Amino acid sequence: MDGEILKALLKRAKGYNYKEVQEEYAVKEDGEIALTKRKVTEKYCPPDSGALKTYLELSEEDGISELSDEELERERRRLLKELEKEENMKINAAKDIASERR
Repeated sequence: MDGEILKALLKRAKGYNYKEVQEEYAVKEDGEIALTKRKVTEKYCPPDSGALKTYLELSEEDGISELSDEELERERRRLLKELEKEENMKINAAKDIASERR
């Protein structure tokens, strides 16, 4: 399996932040097209359990495909706890940065 696909599946399974860019253009009197507005918005793509399931099915190296339903459920819970811990660390770091700026 292609490593890039597995990385993309894992990223989607964990959730991620991304920037969405919206641009507006207008035609000037001389016919030239010019950028008139640009808006960049930070967005969050939440974790996707379907991507996690697919990732687990495709990553044969850990023998995940041979796990029972109960073992898969335990692994899912473990990964979700790990993701929650990472998210809390990010939130706390952002709070620390915000409090330092005050």
